Amino acid sequence: MMKLHVRRLCVTLLVSVLAGVGLSACAPLLVGGAVMTGMTASDRRTTGAQLEDERIESRGAARLREHLGERVHINITSYNRQVLLSGEVPNEQDKQLAEQVVSRIENVRAIVNELTVLGHSTLTQRSSDALVTGRVKSNLIDARDISASAFKVVTERGVVFLLGRVTAREADRATDLARRTNGVQKVVRLFEIITEEDLLEMQSQPSTGGQTTTPPPSGRPM
Repeated sequence: MMKLHVRRLCVTLLVSVLAGVGLSACAPLLVGGAVMTGMTASDRRTTGAQLEDERIESRGAARLREHLGERVHINITSYNRQVLLSGEVPNEQDKQLAEQVVSRIENVRAIVNELTVLGHSTLTQRSSDALVTGRVKSNLIDARDISASAFKVVTERGVVFLLGRVTAREADRATDLARRTNGVQKVVRLFEIITEEDLLEMQSQPSTGGQTTTPPPSGRPM
């Protein structure tokens, strides 16, 4: 029990520290959501898809900064070429402009625009979101019946966005864990649902560097 507690604490603190890197008031536009993670062998995207997602996030951040400057606070998160835009913009026009800018990036297949028309979140709010993300990821790691590496977690003002290529069973399990996490106000599911057969086949094959073809996102805000 002591080892489990220490592991949960370390995961939460690590996520918080990584998220804190992007909290500077001089850089309100962040890349990769609350936490940026590198490529992992257990990721259900191909290596090529992971690299493409990193390129989309990098190019998106640069272009948003070019067109919108520092008047916005936008997190751009790409998972299998589906892009989540979260954060705050000063008006509806900037919200639509941000989506248009990102839609012109090569290989973006879908955009989920969850930007809110509000003032920038405070350092305290962003720190709180980082802690919530850490708690959710810790709960996913502790769950023995799902793979935490299959999920990407982004938190904005207590709203948790869940992304990943997962089965319906895994999606429901992760959603339940997130909803019961302290500090979570709402959970938004942006999953690509695969079958249990697809998962077994995926687990039996080594990861390749090529792109993967996936169906459209099956989830919307819930």
